[in-house]
Amino acid sequence: MKTYSAKPSDIKRRWHEIDAADKILGRLATQIATLLIGKHKAMFTRNQDTGDYVVVINADKVRVSGDKMKQKMYYRH
Repeated sequence: MKTYSAKPSDIKRRWHEIDAADKILGRLATQIATLLIGKHKAMFTRNQDTGDYVVVINADKVRVSGDKMKQKMYYRH
């Protein structure tokens, strides 16, 4: 059995628009991370960037479960 490695010319990048309104933050983050990494594709290779582009709209309407909005401090870098 041969090991398949995707060539840069074979990688097709798609744009995904995700509406974050009324979606739970953690589940949405894992869905977006999967698209960015490219794990949803059959040609996924760990050593190459095979991921897609993601645009998130309505991010201010995302749901946070429990008391995380009041108690947890969120950072961005």
